[in-house]
Amino acid sequence: MIDFENQTSHAINVELFEPIRELLANKKALELIIMDDPTIKEINLQTRNIDKATDVLSFPLHAHPNHPILGSILISIDHAKDASTAFGHSIEDELRLLFVHGLLHLLGYDHEVDSGEMRKVESEIIEKFALPPSLIVRTQGD
Repeated sequence: MIDFENQTSHAINVELFEPIRELLANKKALELIIMDDPTIKEINLQTRNIDKATDVLSFPLHAHPNHPILGSILISIDHAKDASTAFGHSIEDELRLLFVHGLLHLLGYDHEVDSGEMRKVESEIIEKFALPPSLIVRTQGD
């Protein structure tokens, strides 16, 4: 189950994300919040001391491994709109890409320190759901 909150005026069908959650989250629930750049920027500053907006933030719930809730994924609709335009795909595909990326972080993957494991899993999911190139691939070299 996805506890979904859309803080924007953009209509979003939460069912777009459910097959991805079902595949990866092993029946665990999570929270998904769609917000604007100013809101995610403030959260990024408060939680990571980074004073800029970002595309996706993940906050795992570090509880007992059998806890039924994984954590929270926050996505910027502004970043999603910009990236979907820049890369020539739908905003729905961009939102799903960001969701995949955020969910993998909830599951403990970290592309900044691993040896390509997150990229490999992300690529497999992208292929399975026929999504555009991954965030990791697009941002290599940044």
